[in-house]
Amino acid sequence: MGKGFFNVPVAVNEPVMSYAPGSAERKAVAEAYKSMFNSKVEVPLYINGKDVKTGNTRTMSPPHDHQHSVGEYHLAEKANVEEAISTALEARKSWAQMPWEQRAGIFLKAAELIAGPYRAKINAATMIAQSKNIYQAEIDAACELIDFLRFNVQFMSDIYMEQPESTSAAWNRVEYRPLEGFTYAVTPFNFTAIAGNLPACMALMGNVVVWKPSDSQVYSAKVIMDIFKEAGVPDGVINVVFGDPVMITNTVLASPDFSGLHFTGSTHVFKELWKQIGNNIHNYKTYPRIVGETGGKDFIVAHKTADAKQVATAIARGAFEFQGQKCSAASRAYVPKGIWADVKKYLIEDMESFKMGSPEDMSNFITAVIHEGSFDKLAKYIDEAKADSDAEIIAGGNYDKSKGYFIEPTVILTTNPKYTTMSTELFGPVITIYVYEDDAYSETLKLVDETSDYALTGAIISRDRYAVEEATKALQNAAGNFYINDKPTGAVVGQQPFGGARASGTNDKAGSPQNLLRWVSPRLIKETFVTPVDYRYPFLGE
Repeated sequence: MGKGFFNVPVAVNEPVMSYAPGSAERKAVAEAYKSMFNSKVEVPLYINGKDVKTGNTRTMSPPHDHQHSVGEYHLAEKANVEEAISTALEARKSWAQMPWEQRAGIFLKAAELIAGPYRAKINAATMIAQSKNIYQAEIDAACELIDFLRFNVQFMSDIYMEQPESTSAAWNRVEYRPLEGFTYAVTPFNFTAIAGNLPACMALMGNVVVWKPSDSQVYSAKVIMDIFKEAGVPDGVINVVFGDPVMITNTVLASPDFSGLHFTGSTHVFKELWKQIGNNIHNYKTYPRIVGETGGKDFIVAHKTADAKQVATAIARGAFEFQGQKCSAASRAYVPKGIWADVKKYLIEDMESFKMGSPEDMSNFITAVIHEGSFDKLAKYIDEAKADSDAEIIAGGNYDKSKGYFIEPTVILTTNPKYTTMSTELFGPVITIYVYEDDAYSETLKLVDETSDYALTGAIISRDRYAVEEATKALQNAAGNFYINDKPTGAVVGQQPFGGARASGTNDKAGSPQNLLRWVSPRLIKETFVTPVDYRYPFLGE
């Protein structure tokens, strides 16, 4: 820097637009959706600032209309991945030396591009590619991604200001260097914001990135890269490759310059990547940073004092928004017998009012699940529940993939607290409920803690503060994000840092400074003003 101590704009959360009938934003996104849905786009690889077309392509189709094509994307070959790595390493020579305020300016501009001219486009792309209704697209693709970009700049500034104490004899200072080498971002289909944040937050801290988006999110990933290019991300800093995840990952992890993995996806894949990195550890120039946010089997626990309507609403929103395809989605609930009849009544009333279909119709609350593999898995578990003696479907249970991958929101009631769907991550609009005796609250909390390998999110609903306090203690390791009297979803950047432990990941808290600290390597510089000229200490005197 050298010419001033610069203050960044104070980060504020982007207001969520209403998209009410007749609103200007509703009209804008409807027009963008119609235009994009009825057009075709070609998505190349993006390497060293250039569009790379391999000729080996795959079709992109909306999950809610899988016979309709909105374009195609190109698949990388090994040589393309190797070029992305070498390009990134070359770009690092300039990018790592760029003053931090210049990097900040790029990503602050990206935030404002999303807030303004790209808002309708990135929301429409997310509605088309990931079958999100307009509200889910707005809180994700627009607001959360804007928040990540704004708050990360503020967090970066805060980190840089963290300095050690000095004395009159010596000046101590810490510089937060980017990692030596290149980093690898592997992003999921379900949040456009996560897809944008994982490569962007590493690049903001001076790193260079090879980014592999999910095959099911390529359509909206292209919009993210268009925004980054317009914002001024230099060539080679973020390189995007699509295609065979095994080939791409093997090529990346074989490089001695690999220095970090930023991952969101399945627990199994993340464990395999960790193992692969460990097996390659002698090849690397430095110990790679490994950050992962993976699966969840997230819970709602109702106490006997809970308001039944509040419990039903927490279930309806927590389990079924975005078809349950959030790693934070409620997928198991524990309800006391005393309030169960009312909870059941309110929940079924709510579910009967759900509309399901294309997100283009903005009155639809439920749309399609992401692809046929997800559809088939969910249908299998629903069919098993219909046949099992210790399970009963009390709402939903139907499915149809003739036009889109539509799974009806489904509630399974079980008499077995260890029933399959109480512990297995389904990642769809299915929740399993176990009804417990009113006086078995403490035992139920123990069940909640022991039933799942995951520990991402969870919620307690109670009007008894002693019950809240007991749950907060008993479930301290069962959820990295713990919600009191709320649903277990909806973390906001800067307000609820997000992440969990156990099989849910490394809990490095996206949306907080903790995550950015993983992408720097601090260097302590001590400058002594009067350098000693005699090795002898006073204790050596006669």
